[in-house]
Amino acid sequence: MALDTKQVEEKLICQIAGILSADSRKIKPEVPLHTLGVDSLSFVELLVFIEKEFKIKLMTSGSQAEDFRTIHSLARRISRQ
Repeated sequence: MALDTKQVEEKLICQIAGILSADSRKIKPEVPLHTLGVDSLSFVELLVFIEKEFKIKLMTSGSQAEDFRTIHSLARRISRQ
């Protein structure tokens, strides 16, 4: 069952906003994660959320570095799983 990319994006934005203590309305899905302030620690938090929420392990699923560049690219990868 494929997930809707837009719904995945919304969940990721809410989670990233929580991790970064930021306003979710100011987080744009096309902005690179590092530009948003996602560092290695917050990235690990995000991966744990993804594993629990979507029941997938991105690090062992054949994902490419480009899949982790933006919220949009990450949501696309998750929705294809």
